[in-house]
Amino acid sequence: MPLTRGRIVGYDDERLAFGFTMLNDGVTVDCQISDAAMDELAGVRGSPSTARQGQFLEYRDVIEGIASRLFDDVRPVKGAMVRIFTKHIPANRRDTGTNSR
Repeated sequence: MPLTRGRIVGYDDERLAFGFTMLNDGVTVDCQISDAAMDELAGVRGSPSTARQGQFLEYRDVIEGIASRLFDDVRPVKGAMVRIFTKHIPANRRDTGTNSR
């Protein structure tokens, strides 16, 4: 069953990742996407941390779809975080040339 949209947590300077939550039948699932994965998705490199929320909002549907797929594939233990890295970004989404900055 796909996860549903939760809330935006925000940028984590220590982990260099953007946090958000998803819901699994009403239970909160913590999720993160790495800076590198978000840049890979956007087809850019080295976006500043101040741009991450805007980047997340622009690609939110895709990012949440990836998180949902990873959750379904792995079925993490209760309390585990779903983490998205560059290897999880579909090849057809990489370096599309759209949204280059």
